Parts: sequence; structure tokens; C-alpha cells
Amino acid sequence: MKTHASRISFDEPTTLPTDVVQQTLIMVNVIFVGEPINTGGDGEWTLVDAGLPGMAERIIAFARDRFGDVPPRAIILTHGHFDHVGSLHALLNAWPGVRVYAHRLELPYLDGRASYPPPDPTVGGGIMARLSVAYPRGPADFGGRLDVLPDDGSVPSLPDWRWIATPGHSPGHVSLFRDSDQTLIVGDAFVTQKQESFLAVMTKAYEMHGPPMYFTPDFGSAGESVRRLAALRPTTAFTGHGQVVANPRLASDLDELAEDFERRAIPEKGRYVDEPALADENGVVSVPPKPTDLVPWIAAGAAIVVAGLLVATIVDRDQSDV
Repeated sequence: MKTHASRISFDEPTTLPTDVVQQTLIMVNVIFVGEPINTGGDGEWTLVDAGLPGMAERIIAFARDRFGDVPPRAIILTHGHFDHVGSLHALLNAWPGVRVYAHRLELPYLDGRASYPPPDPTVGGGIMARLSVAYPRGPADFGGRLDVLPDDGSVPSLPDWRWIATPGHSPGHVSLFRDSDQTLIVGDAFVTQKQESFLAVMTKAYEMHGPPMYFTPDFGSAGESVRRLAALRPTTAFTGHGQVVANPRLASDLDELAEDFERRAIPEKGRYVDEPALADENGVVSVPPKPTDLVPWIAAGAAIVVAGLLVATIVDRDQSDV
């Protein structure tokens, strides 16, 4: 089965880590960390995130080609949205004994206790945003195989990495960072395509972008997270959506996003723009009221007008024939 890693976006040749690669599965990436066996790797590896539903066979095939027929040492979740845990049940069935790790604030959405806040289809101005009302938001339950990321920032199975809290897109969202070569695994703290746009998702056109707007219930925290990641001065970033991006483009574009996050990544209006959803260790505490969305009414009105014009045209043609 053919699989591929995402395209890479940089303006000059850059040395990329040989032990990190992302596999693109329709509209989302999963990340594999471990030296491939064809370059001397010992077959030990870790999976970051689990993609959309129905992608388990593709993930397993990619891993087998790269590491041999061995399961990962662990699965690390940047967060628990449906497009990052969609194939997790199937993967856990295929890999008995493999543990899953996530931030403690993400656990309610992964152990069956809570659903994420409702999406906001009015933001972002694209079909993907409009369709967000149909996206699953839980609850999902992986409780029997779920563990909490250690409080000291260490990452199980990845001793050279540390996790960094990057909330905003979800309460317990984390990114992973390796200080030795400044490699960053972002999750959805920022992405490199306009995820709200169907055309951008299909073409994978590069654009440094904040987290997907329609599923981001706390824009203030999201902005702080981007600035925290920019301050790390990463050399390479593997994102949940879009291309891998490396210096010098990464440094320039991430700095611009961090400095101008409010204008570039926060919509002018939206359910969570002025008031975030609040959550604690048990799940969502409160969400702001649902905004008035005029688009469906405008679309319905336009459809009525068009239908009326068609009927009038037909009637007028019939009368002319008579």
C-alpha cells in the first residue's frame, strides 16, 4: 500500500531529522518518531496522534515499512479531537499492551466523561468550518489504556523530548519539543494550511495559520501558546494539518503569526471570540451562548428567490408560447 510523507516547505535546503516523519491521511497528519530500520534503527518508535477513523491499516502499513513488524513503545496524543484519535481503537486492538498518554486536562474527553464544546461553524469562512457541526466531539473512551503525561514534562518512550502545554485549541493540548535539534511536533497549536477552506485542505497549499478556528474555544490561550512555541526558536515543525515547515521559512512565518495573532488567527466575530469556553479536570464547565447565524437564512432566502425567478420564467415562456 502506497503512503507518503507531507511535502516540505522551506526556502533553502535544510537538514531535517531522519527519525521524525509525518504521514498525511486525507486532511490530518500522524507523526512517527524513531530511526527507520533501513538506516540502522533498532525498530523502537513512538506514534503521535491517531488520525481519522478508518486509517488504522494505512498507519500500520506505514509503520511496518519504516520500523518492521513491531508495535510502538507508546502513543502520545497532542489532544483528543476526532481527527487525532479516530483510528485509536483499531490501533489499540492491533497493538495489545501499548499505552496512550495525554495531558490530564484532556482526559475527560478520552475516558468517556465529557464532550468537547460545540464547534462554531460561523468562523473561518469556508466549507470545512460550515461542516464542523457534523464533526464528532465525543465523548470517546480509551480509559483502559490511558495514562497521564508526567508532570515533569518528560515524554514516555521519548527521553530526548519534553511536552509543552499549548492550550487554546483544546484545554489539554500539548506540543512536543526536542532541545537538541529544536524539532517541534505541534499538533494543532498552529497549522500550515487554512483548515477552514475545503480548497486549501485538498490542495494542501502552504499557509502559516492559527489553530482551526471552528474547533478553537479559547483564542486568548491559543495566542499565548503560539507565542510560547515561537520563543523556542524551532528549526523544524511537524503540524497536525499541512506541510512540514523548516527554517528559514519557519522562523519568519511563525514570528509573524505570534506577533500578529489577534489579526491573523482570531475572527472578528464568533461564539468564542469575546468569551472562551471554560473547562476543568472533569470537562467543560461553561460555554458562551450560541451566536445568531444568518447564513442559513440568507441561503434559504436566496434559494426561494431563485426558485421564484425560475417559476416566473417558465410561466412567462408558457404565456408567450400561447
